[in-house]
Formats: sequence, structure tokens, C-alpha cells
Amino acid sequence: MRSLGIRVVVFLALAAPAAPAALGPLRVSDANPRYFATPDGRVVYLTGSHTWNNLVDMGTTDPPPQFDYAAYLDFMERRRHNFMRMWAWDLTKWDTERNGQKEVHTVAPQPWARTGPGTALDGKPKFNLEQFDPPYFERLRTRVAAAGDRGIYVSIMLFEGWGMQFVKDAWKSHPLHPGNNVNGIGGDITEGVRIHELASKPVLAVQEAYVRKVIDTVNDLDNVLYEISNENHPPSTDWQYHIIRLIHDYEKTKPKQHPVGMTFQYQGGSNETLFESPAEWVSPNPGPKDAYRNDPPAAAGRKVILTDTDHLWGLGGNQAWVWKSFARGMNPLFMDPYEGKVLGGKPEPKWDPVRNSLGYTLALARRIDLARITPRNELASTQYCLANPGAEYVVYNPSEDNAAFEVNLEAGAYQVEWINPDDGKTVATGDVEAKGGPTRFEAPFKGDAVLHLKRAAR
Repeated sequence: MRSLGIRVVVFLALAAPAAPAALGPLRVSDANPRYFATPDGRVVYLTGSHTWNNLVDMGTTDPPPQFDYAAYLDFMERRRHNFMRMWAWDLTKWDTERNGQKEVHTVAPQPWARTGPGTALDGKPKFNLEQFDPPYFERLRTRVAAAGDRGIYVSIMLFEGWGMQFVKDAWKSHPLHPGNNVNGIGGDITEGVRIHELASKPVLAVQEAYVRKVIDTVNDLDNVLYEISNENHPPSTDWQYHIIRLIHDYEKTKPKQHPVGMTFQYQGGSNETLFESPAEWVSPNPGPKDAYRNDPPAAAGRKVILTDTDHLWGLGGNQAWVWKSFARGMNPLFMDPYEGKVLGGKPEPKWDPVRNSLGYTLALARRIDLARITPRNELASTQYCLANPGAEYVVYNPSEDNAAFEVNLEAGAYQVEWINPDDGKTVATGDVEAKGGPTRFEAPFKGDAVLHLKRAAR
């Protein structure tokens, strides 16, 4: 093997191009099915943060304080994020005891109008499940469109399953509880979780009508994706598959079709259930030996993987996790406590390395040929390598103690760029003439490092 030196020639910042307007609707890329693509074939890497109250308001007062959505978009734009999950929250109340706190949040608005007659279990007028609440859907459309104006894609969460399982008195806080609606819906449900199990035809009819209403509201927008339900229980599989197919079938009658996602079924769900689903994208659980946390398996292209700290830690993740996930062909997402007003206490800057790293990977992704670059662990001694062999390589070295590593290169001349993951800046550039085979590189700075190699133009 041959060790080749790197000539340092310049110092500059790794600046992301201005965020392009969302051009969609997205579809799974034919060239590289680890990612989505726009109709003209441009491959799109998705990454960003999301927080619980970015659609419905949540707080300890009734009504809850209104979320400053414009400020949230500013927050995402500053960090160069281009994706969010837009959260649904099916319950009118959220007791946070299971989350290590002792608060009860009121949640509003809801998809259905509270017309009465009669009083629901929370003392307010009962829901009419045959009458949608216009302000809810106006808010949904306005917020998705506003994100699109900033080049941000939005996955609309349709249902929320974690709360039904783990929030105290959750079923009593759900509009489909028979005590909360004027339609007599839900009386045949023995346990609240069964509303997500195809257990009741009347309940399913209400859910299907709601899904079609969401699609009617946003179908013409390009920056839309869908998520069936956050962390629903494993017996929800058939119900989730049914809703995925419903979206696909209904959107066939519409001008545009959008990707649908299925996310980790908590508690005890199988990642294989996600990969076998009719969804276009998935968010897995940690997997054996916490692999998706510590050493993410290379994406094979069976589904677009939006790996999400929400399903791996709850609140968690670090800079290395972002870059490891990127180097393994995934699209990393961060569950962000944001202002700390819902969960997490005061805003914590300790999460900034995660937030910022998402933007740094997006800046780099926009400069590489995503249509042709795939995970090739075997080509780098670090085991974190995206490569189009002979044309382009991106190698992440997570080691803070050993700056040197090897990359198995095809013979040729390459432009060299060293990126510091701490700030996303290009520290040094140069060139190297590879003879073919293992080639040694050593970062010109301490800590973890990113090496970008590109075939030099002749």
C-alpha cells in the first residue's frame, strides 16, 4: 500500500446553497432508491428536526398557548433543515407523567367540530364526527404551504399511537370515545388501542373520511409526505397497511401522488414489518444491539429510511450519529424539544451539535452525486463510506484518537476536501494521485473528520 500526502491549498467555509423551492411531489428515486427524487429526477436527501406542537397547540393552560410557527421555520432555515414531521395528537389532554413530568397539557385544535349537543368528558361540547373543523384544516394547509415556500418538505402525521397506549386516561380524552361524540361512535371498542386495529367498522369509516379530507386539503402541494401513525402498537399492522393503501388508492384519483411512511411500532414492533409494508419510507427501531443508534446498517434501498432519534432514544442522538447515518445512506431526523415548553424543560444547547450536523450533511449532500453514490463500507477502514468508485467518495472517521485511515481507491487523480463536522467548514483542500488500492489519509485537525474525494477533471 502507498501513503499519499495531501497538499493544503485553501481554507473556506462549507456553505449550503440557498434552499431551493420544494419541487415535487417526491417519488422514490429510480437511480438510487435510498432517497426520494423530484419529477425531473433530482435526488433529494431529507434531514431536519421536528417538535410535538408544530401543528396542534399544547400547554398547561386552556386554551393552550399558540405555537409561533414562523419562528420555528426561521429556526429550521437557519440550520439548513429541509424536512419536518408535522405532529398529530389525537387526545384532547396529555398527562406527561409517563414522560417524567407531572403536567397535564391541553391540546387543540382537533379535526372535528365541537358542536354538541351534550357535554364531552372534558366538560366541553361533544364532537360531531360528521363535521370537520375548518380552522384545523386551514391551519394544516397554511403551515405545509409556508414550509414549502422555504424549501422544507413536510410529513403529515395522520394518527398518534403512543399516547393512546401510555397517557393516563387516554381513551377518555379521544374524540372517538362514545362519551365524547354525538354520533354514537366508539361504543363497540373495548380498549382505546383497538381503534387502530380494524376492530370497528364505524370507527374505520370515520378515520377513512378524515384521511380523505387531509388529502383533499393538501394534494396540490408539492412538499407533502404522509406518516400513518407515531409509535402505534404492533397489533396495528393490518390497520396501518390498510390506511397506506387507502392513501395510494385515493391519490390515484387526484392530480398528485405523495410518499407514505410507516414508523416504528412501539413497544415490541419489528423493523421487518416496516420493510414489508406498502409504504415508501420507514423509520426503524434501534434493532439488534442498538445498531441504528451506534453502528447503523447500510441502507439497501428496500425503502427510503428516515432514521429518527425519536424512535431510537426519545430525546437523544449526537453529532457522530448524524454523520454515521448519512454515510450509511440514510436520511437522519431529530426529535427536538425546541423551546422546552412541551417536554424537556428549558431550551438546551447540548442538542445544537445534532441540529447543526443535520444541516452540514445537507450542505454536503447538495454537492455530491446522490444518484450514483451508495454505502460502500468495505472501501474505507473507518467503515463509513459513500462511494461511486473511481468518481467520488465521502468517508466519515468517527475516531477522535486516530486521525489516519485508509480508503481503497481506484487509480486516478482526485480533488481532496477535509470537512470538520464540528462546524461544517472545509478546513483544507488539495489533490492526490492514487495508484489504486489502499491509500492512507490523515486529517489536518483533531477529532472526527469527513473526507470528500472527487475525480479531478482532466
